[in-house]
Amino acid sequence: MIKKFEIIGVHIEVDPKLHSYITKKLGDLDRYIPRHSRESAHLEVRLNESKIDGKSQFICEVTLYLPHETINLTETAITVYGAIDIIKGKLKQQIQKYKDENMSGKQRRHLFRHLKNRLSSKLPKRP
Repeated sequence: MIKKFEIIGVHIEVDPKLHSYITKKLGDLDRYIPRHSRESAHLEVRLNESKIDGKSQFICEVTLYLPHETINLTETAITVYGAIDIIKGKLKQQIQKYKDENMSGKQRRHLFRHLKNRLSSKLPKRP
């Protein structure tokens, strides 16, 4: 669970049901964050409701503060829950990209050695 977690509602009331849904969906993203970055990770969720042509649209903005980078994502959907679900998938992809960019040399060598061993075991043996 991400320890520093803020939920801000603009033109929308964040009731306990919505708060628990956001915490359940986005709070467990720390397992994708590298171990050395987990303590300083800070997640900020901003929910906003806008009416365009009489139709309600919900905007979910997520900012994830990590040691060497800040990840900002925005998603618009018909429901708040839909926007949160879409944001979770996008945030997982961005965290994976962050991990790949900030991987140490030792971790990179270990990963490539592991992939090389897996590929060589699948190749047919020479007679």
